[in-house]
Amino acid sequence: MIVPLWKPQGTGRAIVTTTVEKPSEAGKKAAPSSPDQQSDSAKRSDSAKRSNADKVSRRQVDKFSERRDQLAEAALQTLAELGYARTSLREIAQNSEFSHGVLHYYFSDKVDLITHCVRHYKARCVTRYDGIVATAKTPEELKTGFGALLAETMIEQPTMHRLWYDLRAQSMFEESFRADVAAIDESLENMIWRIVSRYAELLDVEASVTSAAMYAIFDGLFQQSLLRHLSGDQTAANYLSVSVQQMLPLVVPTS
Repeated sequence: MIVPLWKPQGTGRAIVTTTVEKPSEAGKKAAPSSPDQQSDSAKRSDSAKRSNADKVSRRQVDKFSERRDQLAEAALQTLAELGYARTSLREIAQNSEFSHGVLHYYFSDKVDLITHCVRHYKARCVTRYDGIVATAKTPEELKTGFGALLAETMIEQPTMHRLWYDLRAQSMFEESFRADVAAIDESLENMIWRIVSRYAELLDVEASVTSAAMYAIFDGLFQQSLLRHLSGDQTAANYLSVSVQQMLPLVVPTS
């Protein structure tokens, strides 16, 4: 900007001075970032990339697990009908909509598939009894409900329970799935213990035997009744229900 400041007498020229405006803030050139700032920015970028990669990885794992569950559902019927010794991945493929190659992609071998199938099925079974534990208001109500539901479970899917006992027996010879069988057994033991503990709580007493012994008693009753049912005994279900109701007061005595 040019601004006239003063004009000396007797001259025709004005003496001027020039003032240069400061550049605006917007026009300033950004100062280069320090090494520390650059490092922080790089770290944030790497963290975001890792987070996105983790999300993608979790989604892939979830989809893989869901697919295994779907295949297990499809294979359960064949497994339950044929049992461990007579079942192969090829046999399962022939009796389902999935190819042998698909089954081999998701399961390393027959043992992997069978243990996943039984684990998937038993996970649903153990939660089936939670409703009784939550809703029973009296010892009699819990005792009657537990016996009736055990009998109902046995009648509805006897071949599935047969597969479980088959697999558990095979685990004494097949070390490869012994740990899986032990884990399923533990979940069933915990299920029985929740019921017995609730029964004792309603009576305001304590159970007289250990959790492991309690499981052996009721599991033995169930297996014995299942064998009778599969052999054509029409009284097996009633036998199981009545036996369970008779056994509970013995393992949880009131005096």
